[in-house]
Amino acid sequence: MAEGDIEDFIEQNRHLAELVDTFRGLSESEKQWKARRAFLFRNINDFEDPHIDHLLALSMVWANNVFLGCRYNPDLLEKVKEMAEGIVVEDAPIFRTRDEIMKNQKR
Repeated sequence: MAEGDIEDFIEQNRHLAELVDTFRGLSESEKQWKARRAFLFRNINDFEDPHIDHLLALSMVWANNVFLGCRYNPDLLEKVKEMAEGIVVEDAPIFRTRDEIMKNQKR
């Protein structure tokens, strides 16, 4: 969802937007929350009430990968990347593995 799309979604779904806002983590920066919130809005219609926890877990996997460089099972990462398609995170950190760093030092 683009920024304008998110604002339109919020206007049309005020109750859902208020629910999603309750899911913000205490330690999330504004930038992280804005991106994860977009992920939640983009996918919330695919998850009914008893499965909201599953969506929240997937949103944290995506955010942890993007902002902290956490690594997960490749199939799981592929799934959350598909779910996040179209969400742009400006100035996202770039992480390199130890092996990548060592390979560059040998050159």
